[in-house]
Amino acid sequence: MSDVVALPPIAILGAGSMGGAVLSGLVASGAAAGGVTVTNRTAEKAAALADLAGVTSIALADTPTGNTDAAAAADVVLIGVKPAMVPDLLREIAPVLRPGAVVVSLAAGVTIETFAGILGPDVAVIRSMPNTPAVVGKAVTGLAAGPAASDDHRATVRALFETCGVVVEVPEEQIDALSTISGSGPAYVFLLIEELTRAAIGKGFAEGEARVMAEQTFIGAAALLDASGEDPAELRRRVTSPKGTTERAIAVLQEARLDDVFARATDAALARARELAAGS
Repeated sequence: MSDVVALPPIAILGAGSMGGAVLSGLVASGAAAGGVTVTNRTAEKAAALADLAGVTSIALADTPTGNTDAAAAADVVLIGVKPAMVPDLLREIAPVLRPGAVVVSLAAGVTIETFAGILGPDVAVIRSMPNTPAVVGKAVTGLAAGPAASDDHRATVRALFETCGVVVEVPEEQIDALSTISGSGPAYVFLLIEELTRAAIGKGFAEGEARVMAEQTFIGAAALLDASGEDPAELRRRVTSPKGTTERAIAVLQEARLDDVFARATDAALARARELAAGS
């Protein structure tokens, strides 16, 4: 991550799963010197964020004008509501946006064209696709800037997301494909851990032992990959002794055509992202 920089006032409209993950990384970084205002529909959800340093948490149930209040006071406005709710929210905040503010989408499948059609072509819009490891400062976030976004807008939004991980800038036509890899990717990893845990239980280990073995193996392998800087294929080869036990296991996995499985899985996710963009 980059050195901590002071960020301007930020609003997160809809600080649910993804908005909340970004908020956690942002607060932990200490970069939100300009303050962060977040909105949620219920008082319960708002109360859960109220004690975070530098955060003003608004419950829309108590303050119906919360979204417009937050947007009017921010230079960076993150849209964290569900994709189907985005158009109504944009129409709500459009009249109060500050001149020069940048609007950042966290919504899967909603295009920059959709944002510009409601906010106007001169409003800076950037699509983002973070993932949930933002909570622990280990996110991968894809960014795609709209035509009205300046270099300063892009730098500010990049700095915001670098507080909770690494950033990859791509053209908008690649943002949905990126979402199928890094956006959904943590779920794939968790599924693999689940299945390896079940395999351990099937070999007679207690659930607690199985979880430790499976989970810490993934954590350790990822840490080794990060620390070594080696290609994962090379690290795999080092573990796979000729004619050994790992070689037998890898052969079974390769026979299962994991390459095809992951290609089909990410294709399915991409098809759904396009459905969301089409409003279905």
